[in-house]
Amino acid sequence: MRTIKGREIACFLSLLALILLAGVGSTALLLGRLPLGDFRGVLLLLAGVVLSYLWAFLVYRLFLLAMPLREGPVAPGTRDEFAANVNILFYLMLFNSLIRTHFLPVPLLRLVYLALGARLGANTYSAGVLLDPPLTRIGANTIIGHDAAIFAHVIEGQRMELKAVTIGDGATIGATAVVMAGVSIGDGAIVSAGAVVVKDSQIGAGEVWGGIPARRLKGPAGAD
Repeated sequence: MRTIKGREIACFLSLLALILLAGVGSTALLLGRLPLGDFRGVLLLLAGVVLSYLWAFLVYRLFLLAMPLREGPVAPGTRDEFAANVNILFYLMLFNSLIRTHFLPVPLLRLVYLALGARLGANTYSAGVLLDPPLTRIGANTIIGHDAAIFAHVIEGQRMELKAVTIGDGATIGATAVVMAGVSIGDGAIVSAGAVVVKDSQIGAGEVWGGIPARRLKGPAGAD
């Protein structure tokens, strides 16, 4: 794994300071003068956390607007590496606490992923983890099972690459399955529980895949 450089850390810390200032300021502005009773301190703290995360979503999306994550190899010392490493810091320091725990209900987690840039169709929910929302594209009526993991990055020693993951409509990703970078999954396909779909795999519409590494177990209805 590459070292995250000082300028990338400085950029993130500057954005984090902006987020915290905005969170504290908006909390004081909205609730500072309200009579909140005996639990005033607790309510202000909770409001501050919620508002700070809302500001974090906004600042993160503005950062991605200015420095989007681009698919392909990430060369050292480039603008793409800077964007990728600041993105990593956002997840390590802020967003992991939301998406890697089971604290948030699944419907609310959907809103978090949308706020982080994932493209999710109607009635699509994830009880697993989408580690790279800006590079994750999932159609409608698809379910990501409990503790499944989907990621769109490749880190192999010093090599780094970003590859979007695309999943179609009506697909099912089983519990604890792993879907790696560059994978494409067609409409109505099923990835069995615990399967590991290696990078760049192409799963056709209606196919059933399972195993480690995952392979096709069954073709579309009527094909096998």
